[in-house]
Amino acid sequence: MKNLAKNIPSDTLKSFKSQLKGGLVLPSDASYDETRKVYNAMIDKRPGLFAMCKNADDVIAAVNFGRENNLLVAVLGGGHNGGGLGLCDDGLVIDLSGIKFVDVDTTDNTVKVGGGNLWSEVDSATHEYGLAIPSGMVSSTGVGGLTLGGGVGYLSRKYGLTIDNLLEAEMVLADGSFVTVNAKENTDLFWAIRGGGGNFGVVTSFKFQGRPVKMITGGPTLWPIERVEEIMEWYDTFIHEASEDLSGFIATMIIPESPFPEELHHKKFCAIVWCYTGDPDKFTALFKPVLALNPVFAHVGEMPYPSLQGMFDGLLPTGLQWYWRADFFNDLTPEIRAEHLKYGSTIPTPLSQMHLYPITGAASSVGAEETPWAYRDAKYAGVYIGVSADPDDAEKITEWCKAYQEALHPFSAGGAYSNFMMDEGQERIKASYKHNYERLANIKKTYDPENLFRVNQNIKPSS
Repeated sequence: MKNLAKNIPSDTLKSFKSQLKGGLVLPSDASYDETRKVYNAMIDKRPGLFAMCKNADDVIAAVNFGRENNLLVAVLGGGHNGGGLGLCDDGLVIDLSGIKFVDVDTTDNTVKVGGGNLWSEVDSATHEYGLAIPSGMVSSTGVGGLTLGGGVGYLSRKYGLTIDNLLEAEMVLADGSFVTVNAKENTDLFWAIRGGGGNFGVVTSFKFQGRPVKMITGGPTLWPIERVEEIMEWYDTFIHEASEDLSGFIATMIIPESPFPEELHHKKFCAIVWCYTGDPDKFTALFKPVLALNPVFAHVGEMPYPSLQGMFDGLLPTGLQWYWRADFFNDLTPEIRAEHLKYGSTIPTPLSQMHLYPITGAASSVGAEETPWAYRDAKYAGVYIGVSADPDDAEKITEWCKAYQEALHPFSAGGAYSNFMMDEGQERIKASYKHNYERLANIKKTYDPENLFRVNQNIKPSS
């Protein structure tokens, strides 16, 4: 049965609207179509109403309204989720885009962030104090979705995943209660939200440990796609033996027209995008083995950390067609490298690409049961990304991603990073949480027994 928000009496909606500082957006409103746009233009969902939240009280009112009216409820943060899981057809969307603040406490270098913030806003605020929070690779991503799923990025080898730097959160539960979770309060919930996604409530604020990062040395190096097997074999040893100050994800990609030199345009490459947080005077010696491989392009130098985080934002604006598939990997065997050559040589559109993010170093020093992130022993989080500005390419990029993932999945560790997954079914979710799924399901039963928060990579309440 559909949860049709349009069946709610007008006086009930009017009363609900009066409780919200941010107001409502309905299908009849001029702003509706703009409000329902998300990062992935392949997503075309039509919610029944948006609760535009400005504070935690708005979120409490929205959660209560959704529960009391038996509505399907989705929670929208930055809107980057590939599967469009911040929206739902016909139901209620709790929109957090109005809950934004970044408070830096220099006494202990902690940072409190609103549930609706984007990482670009956080990076800008923390950089002023010579701090950074480990996050992802694209600064237009929302803080909430990335954090709750785990958070893999440039700083993972040095400072761990985003969840490893989360100290506290404030959240609204399915019953409308407002709680603080940390290592001493509501510890079961604190464990669950560090990788368990949005299954357990709506997070209105996060408190992170800031890390001393201001300037980094980074940028891309490129080799012709024909050398991808050779470069991957070398990289598989080099990156994990290198200082934890050095990270860099490896990719197969087509070089776009900007900002790269003309002679590289539209050609297929194996790329590594580097990030080094250590002593700049030691970088030349550290990077010597990379240059010995004779990249055809190497644009690596000192820059502010936010510049690296936002380096590719302009190439990947809101409104493109996206399709994602993903897997974890323990190594890069000859069989795996051969498939990367095959599919890297048949990339269907200029922005489609494959990334392998290293998750060793500090990210692997946390126990496999200390957080829901079950694959602490994996070396890589891999993702296959089909991207195009043309809606007519949707099928083509989807099929390429599926074929790429299906070819490599037999060689994978089994599950995938939840933030890189589309709507792929319950067994895929269980595989991605592995031995931690049962504990997550038990916590879900305690705090959301009716599964109000189910528009996500859903952990079903234990029976």
